[in-house]
Amino acid sequence: MKYERLTKEQFEELHEEFANFLASQQIDKNEWEILKKEKPEVAEQELDIFSDLIWEGALQNANFIENFAKNHIFLFRFDEKNIDVIMIKSLNEEVDFMDKSGLEWLGQKMFTPEVEIRTGTKKFEKDRNYELFDLIKQGGILSQGELYAQIYDLLNSKK
Repeated sequence: MKYERLTKEQFEELHEEFANFLASQQIDKNEWEILKKEKPEVAEQELDIFSDLIWEGALQNANFIENFAKNHIFLFRFDEKNIDVIMIKSLNEEVDFMDKSGLEWLGQKMFTPEVEIRTGTKKFEKDRNYELFDLIKQGGILSQGELYAQIYDLLNSKK
């Protein structure tokens, strides 16, 4: 397995897609029930293959990941070869970017000595999708990139 198995909740959300996947393997509902009981290792393999297909599709189409922590925000943008990152760090230990007041504070203090902002770019070192998956495992969430674009535009307007 390249990534990790989807959660029960994710499988429930994707039940139609999973049914279509099984159908493409010539496995109907009755056969699936028999497979789970009589050949659980084969059923497990089917779950893993489907999970990898879903992850691969989601990651292939991804362009942005956000990762929020108490005093840090990491905003990632990527293409096929590179990852661009904007890192925002509060130097005020009491600020919590995980709640609304912390983000409001950031809006007021963005370009003050209380906030450190760094940017950078690096090439993917290995498989692009696996590196994105690794960022998700570290707490990142896929996004549409609105926050990245806003911060990027603000930083470029200050130059």
